Amino acid sequence: MAVRSRQQTTMAPERNSQAIHPRTRRIRFRFGENADRKYFVAGDMVFSHFVAGLSGAFPPGEEGFIRSVRRFADRITDPDLKRRVAGFIGQESMHGQEHRHLNEKLIAMGYPIAWWDSESFKDRRIRFEDRLPAQVHLALTAAAEHYTAVLAERVLSSDELQSIPADPEVWHLLNWHALEELEHKSVAFDVYRAVDGTERTRIAVMVAACAALLPLTLVSLAVSVGSDPVARRRPDRLARETYELFTGPIFKGLLTDLAVYLRPGFHPDDVDTSALAHQWRDTLFGADGVLVDRLK
Repeated sequence: MAVRSRQQTTMAPERNSQAIHPRTRRIRFRFGENADRKYFVAGDMVFSHFVAGLSGAFPPGEEGFIRSVRRFADRITDPDLKRRVAGFIGQESMHGQEHRHLNEKLIAMGYPIAWWDSESFKDRRIRFEDRLPAQVHLALTAAAEHYTAVLAERVLSSDELQSIPADPEVWHLLNWHALEELEHKSVAFDVYRAVDGTERTRIAVMVAACAALLPLTLVSLAVSVGSDPVARRRPDRLARETYELFTGPIFKGLLTDLAVYLRPGFHPDDVDTSALAHQWRDTLFGADGVLVDRLK
């Protein structure tokens, strides 16, 4: 599958959020059709735990994003933004549904991610959200959507990442998810602007999120890998694969790409990913798209 190599961030000469209306694609992946292989990302133990952890976190995270936007549903008057919000909610709901299907398989394979969907953790998340001012919760969603858009651009534009041998259906899921993150990357941000969210709060929330990102990633990955008996027996492999993950195309330069969000006046569509999204819409869902037969 040909993809362009990732280049330096380019700023769009004209913001294009109004040209993109996220479409809810009802889809079902076939995770049970291939033989189980625990280290499903190139046989790499650490990378596989990292992807499993992301998949575990996605469903509850996206439910929180939906709740943050819905808190302002009655204040959205622009009909175009209303349509985009409906598409955002539909896409995020489908992401949660399909990642839960994958997570069932990952849990059966021994990945310790079931706690993300536990009732006790859900109750704690909702209590935390209820304590946050509504605009701060929405600003946190807008910041998280920038993070997922940065990851999505890396996944879809990197020949190195796309060439990694992994479970084909997991790659299909990740590519579909990444495409839709690009399609709706500015929706929560535009809702925040529409309800008079301030630049000061937006930037402060992103600073806090960036400060927490690496420690949270390291701790959650360490807990997951630490539960793996293979990792405990192979500290040399653990050290090598951890180094390769954090110096590879997922994390290299990540904070620099996240930091553009801190520029006063920034808008997600200043980073022009429209051509990349168009390319992958055709690849996945065009006339000969590789996922057309997954649509329901």
